[in-house]
Amino acid sequence: MLKTSTRVLHLLSLLQSRRHWSGRDLSERLEVDARTVRRDVDRLRELGYPVQASSGLGGGYQLGAGSSLPPMLLDDDEAVAVAVALRAAAGSVGKMEETTVGLLSKLDQMLPSRLRKRASALYSVTLTLADAESAPDVEVLIQAATACRDHLSLIMNYRDREGRATARAVEPLRLVHTGLRWYLVAWDLQRRDWRTFRVDRIVRVPAMGAPFLPRDFPEDIVAYVARSITQTPFRYRMRLKLQGSAHALAPQIPKWCGMLEAIDDNTCILNTGADSVEGLAAQMLLMGVDFEILDSGDLMPELRKITDRLSQAIR
Repeated sequence: MLKTSTRVLHLLSLLQSRRHWSGRDLSERLEVDARTVRRDVDRLRELGYPVQASSGLGGGYQLGAGSSLPPMLLDDDEAVAVAVALRAAAGSVGKMEETTVGLLSKLDQMLPSRLRKRASALYSVTLTLADAESAPDVEVLIQAATACRDHLSLIMNYRDREGRATARAVEPLRLVHTGLRWYLVAWDLQRRDWRTFRVDRIVRVPAMGAPFLPRDFPEDIVAYVARSITQTPFRYRMRLKLQGSAHALAPQIPKWCGMLEAIDDNTCILNTGADSVEGLAAQMLLMGVDFEILDSGDLMPELRKITDRLSQAIR
């Protein structure tokens, strides 16, 4: 039998890993009788952990929410995952830098050296090209996530791509992160249709509205968002024929560059766009594959000027 202190820590770890445990399951896991489980639960309560108990059919134990956040027990993989996720979040969510640094400093003090090396390996060789304009405020993100989870409508001031602010009332469904930006998929109550909103364009923390009954989404959410963000009415658009199949190139072409259309085993079509000709040229180079311009509108003179500047710089 485990020592009392070790057993209580094991019990806490079990309660944190699953929402509900029956007394019998805990007894089997801890290899003790039901009375010992009850005593260990009482010890956790004395330490400030709000363990709730219920009797009868379906009864058992669960860790409830208290007035303060108690210490959590993490295994090796969980601790590394938290450290890596915190570092990543600092670059994709606004106003989290100071909080993230504080949390990471606490983790670094507690992690054994073997885990500290694992947690810092990715970060030590990675640079984040932070874009303050596309990083949403953390409070806006939390409010949107809460509304999605609890099925509460949102009333928000939203700024479109032209910078115009409008009042929108929506029924939020999901948050989607592309690796570049955060998007909110929601039913727009004014337009009576599904819409995709960039979270960084929500002007301030949205207000919670009335609860609603979730609607069934008509298709795969990921595919819908991918199509929505690549069909944005960019100022400049271009149609390219890429050397390589759509299946082979899909992993290396960023979703925000455009949607791939399969042609055959050797070629595919990419419809792409940007708000500047320079941005469009950069995206073509970013793909890293040979291509042919099929439709460029009247952009060829501007593209030639860009290539001339590059040629001159190289010479």
